[in-house]
Amino acid sequence: MLSYRLSQRLLRHHLPAGLLTVAGASFLFFTRGYSDVITRLSFATAYPALLLVGLSLMIGPWKLLMRRRGRAISMDFRRDIGIWAGLASVFHAVVGNFEHLRGRPWLYYIYENWRDKHVQPFRHDVFGLGNLTGLFAALTLLALLATSNDVSLRKLGTPGWKQLQRWNYAAFALMAVHTFTYQWGIKQPNLPWVMLAFAAIATTGVLQYLGYERRRGSRIGPVSRGLGRRERV
Repeated sequence: MLSYRLSQRLLRHHLPAGLLTVAGASFLFFTRGYSDVITRLSFATAYPALLLVGLSLMIGPWKLLMRRRGRAISMDFRRDIGIWAGLASVFHAVVGNFEHLRGRPWLYYIYENWRDKHVQPFRHDVFGLGNLTGLFAALTLLALLATSNDVSLRKLGTPGWKQLQRWNYAAFALMAVHTFTYQWGIKQPNLPWVMLAFAAIATTGVLQYLGYERRRGSRIGPVSRGLGRRERV
C-alpha cells in the first residue's frame, strides 16, 4: 500500500509533471522536420530537460522571495520536478549519443586515429566540448536521480544529502554550455530556440541571485540587531 504522502506526490506532482513532459516532447517530436527518429527524439527531449532542471532550481528562490514557509530541505515538489528533470536529461543523453555517429558513440569524446594529428585522444574541439559537457551533466543528474529518495536522505543525513544535491547547479551550468555549443558550434543556430534557452538560463540565474541576496540579508539582519543591542549596553 502506498503511504498517503507518496500517493499525494504521485497525484499532485508526478502525474502533471509527467504529462507535461511527455506532451511537450511529443509536440517537438511530431513538429520537427528531421528525417529520422533519433534526431527528432534528441531534439524533442533536449529543451524539456533544460527547462525542467531550470525549474527545479527556481522553486527554492521563488518560495523564499514570496516568503512562503515550507520545508527547506528536500521539499517534495522540488524533488519530484528534479526526478523528471533527471529522467528527461538522461534519456536525451542516451539518445544523443546515437544521433550523429551511428554505431560509433565513442567518437563523440575521442578522435578517430588521433595519433596522426593529436598528442592525446580526447576531443578538444567545439564538438568535443558540447559532448563532454552534456555527458558530465547527464552523469551528475543520474547520481542526483539515484539519490532523490527518502532512503538516501536518511542514509546520507540532511547535510550530506543537501551537499550532494547542490551538484544540480553544476549540472545546469554544464547543460547551458552544452546547449549553446551545439547551437552555435555544431548546428546552424535557430534563433527562437536560442532565445528560449537563453531566457530559461537567465531567469534561473536571476532568481538564484535574488534568492541568495534574500538569504544573505536575512543572515546579516539578526547579526546587526545583536551588535546594536550590545553597543547600547
